[in-house]
This record gives sequence, structure tokens and C-alpha cells, in this order.
Amino acid sequence: MRLVEGIAEIGGGRFADVDAFLERTSEVADAHDVTVQAFDARYVVSRRHLERAVELADRERGRGEAIARDRGVEIALYAAGRRQIDRAFEMGVSPGETPTVVLVDGPGEEAAAAAAVADLLTPAATLGAYDEARVRSFYDIGAAELEATDAGLPALVLERVALLVVER
Repeated sequence: MRLVEGIAEIGGGRFADVDAFLERTSEVADAHDVTVQAFDARYVVSRRHLERAVELADRERGRGEAIARDRGVEIALYAAGRRQIDRAFEMGVSPGETPTVVLVDGPGEEAAAAAAVADLLTPAATLGAYDEARVRSFYDIGAAELEATDAGLPALVLERVALLVVER
């Protein structure tokens, strides 16, 4: 798995709209036989967050228990800790300048795909620069829950990712 960081400039930038950006990432995925899934970095608490989403999505797909037909969508569902695709895609890129982390993973040419994805973004360090208020709201993590543990917000998000399997 490779992660590519940068700013996605959508609408008035390099891409006319979100669909144009996603179409280009899909072309990269197809050309290199990998999964490419873009996330708004303000929702991604760590590299481990996305690694765990990939692990769980692949495990469930291997068991024939996938939620979605598309592997990228499945990974997005696990990253979001949600079964509803539209809610999971709230973690995706949006119009404007979005701090982005793009997951590139699969049996094909990951390095070449990652390089192609990097060309779609303005270089910037985005991973780990999550928005705490946005993350807490998205994952419904209140002050009481945070106070009840020493684990911290990233650990609670990883718990939400893992709980998607349990909520079937």
C-alpha cells in the first residue's frame, strides 16, 4: 500500500469538478491494475487508519462477505466505519482545495500508479493533519468518550473502523 499526499484542486483548479478528478483516478487504477481511493485528509487520523480499512475490507471480501462490489468503495466504507456509501463518501474530496491522501494498493504497478496520482495533486504534507472537530463529529465521538479512555482520538477511530464488521 502506498499513500500519496497533496492538495486536490477541484472546480476552478486542475479539475472542473469532483467527477473529473475521480474519473482520472479511476483511469490510473485501471491502467496499473490497482485500487485508487482518495480521501479528504482532514478525516484520516493516521496511516494505520487506512491500513486497517484495507485489511478489514480485504478480509471480508476474501470471506465472501463484502458490503460493496468495488474494492475501493469497500475500503472507503471501512475507513468511514459506515455501511452507507453516501455517508462514507463524505470522507472523499470535494470542490475547492482539499487536503488529500490517496490510497494506492493492489497487485499491479503500485509505484507507477502512485507517481501518476501524485501528478494529479499539488504536493503537500497532509497525512496526520486531521481536523479533530471534523473527525469527532463524523465518527460521533463525544467528550465523555474521549475522557473515558487514555487511548486518544486515533485509537477511537480505529475502533470505529473495526466495529463495522460487528455491526452486520
